[in-house]
Amino acid sequence: MSIQDLVRRIHIDEDESAFNELYRGYIAKLCQFAHSFLDDAEAAEEIVNDILIRLWLGRKDLGSIRNGQLYLYTSIKNSCLNHLRSVSAKRSNEQKVVDAYYFHLSVDPSQLLISKELSDHVLKAVNLLPDRCKLIFKMVKEDDLSCNEVAAILGLSPKTVFAQLAIALKKLDSALIHK
Repeated sequence: MSIQDLVRRIHIDEDESAFNELYRGYIAKLCQFAHSFLDDAEAAEEIVNDILIRLWLGRKDLGSIRNGQLYLYTSIKNSCLNHLRSVSAKRSNEQKVVDAYYFHLSVDPSQLLISKELSDHVLKAVNLLPDRCKLIFKMVKEDDLSCNEVAAILGLSPKTVFAQLAIALKKLDSALIHK
């Protein structure tokens, strides 16, 4: 069942089973989305759980929500950005993200060294992207969201998302060629 149908059932019928179905069916994907902003699985899961609890507690006010999926993703994005603003410490798991999302390392020691160097260059290149390019790149490439989905979540036109993705890919290509 779609998020929109479940949100409607939660709102109209105050259906606890619909909430449970929403939670079980979408918690992993929503946590993965939050994790792409935070690089902290525990904080991502906490934010998603808070959003879902607020959804249940505010179920009587859900009638104004036209698109349940957009509502959830936007709420998670905003909560993650608020969390990032409140945390001043740097990320400690950047290398783990690169290893997990960009490359599968070989067992050959020389390949490990080459992969590590390439991973470092990719991470540096991604981190040098402008904030919007970096966010769009990660949403499309890591979270497997379409340009249209990213556009809806970020409140941009699909052409803008596509253009930002193209800019990101050109800058990454250029950075890796001239490393």
